[in-house]
Amino acid sequence: MRSLLNTLCGALAAVALFAIMVLTFVDVGGRKFLSTSLPGALELTEILMVAVIFAGLPLVSLRGEHVTFDSLDPFIPRVVRRVQQAVVDVLCAAMLAFIAWLMWTKAGQLAEYGDVTARLKIPLYPFVYAMSVLCGVAAAVHLMLLVRPVAHHHVGVEDTP
Repeated sequence: MRSLLNTLCGALAAVALFAIMVLTFVDVGGRKFLSTSLPGALELTEILMVAVIFAGLPLVSLRGEHVTFDSLDPFIPRVVRRVQQAVVDVLCAAMLAFIAWLMWTKAGQLAEYGDVTARLKIPLYPFVYAMSVLCGVAAAVHLMLLVRPVAHHHVGVEDTP
């Protein structure tokens, strides 16, 4: 499961980031040499940034790379830290699931209203649905970490090859 998440989410984020790079290169080159920018470049960049951010969210959760405050960890007993980490994973899963539900609802509204981007007229709802699904995946990752924690994320868990 972890390998599949790493592959799928990592590939999505990498392709979107590469596309942003190419899009920016073409847009800037067009402005510099042809005195015209690429139509809709900003809209496409915004959509691709959504892909990078939300595809990266499950990976950040899986790898335990969220910003943390651990200055007091040496003073907190190991058992308390394990309980704290479990509580944090439950809260993160609940909040991400709630956000996923809100986004799913919003995507339905966008589809109903027919909202599109200003210049290219790209429908917005598929991207909001994707954001919702990826938030749901991140929530599932936090629940998975309760059952099968990883070494860098949970106290007392050893790295396994």
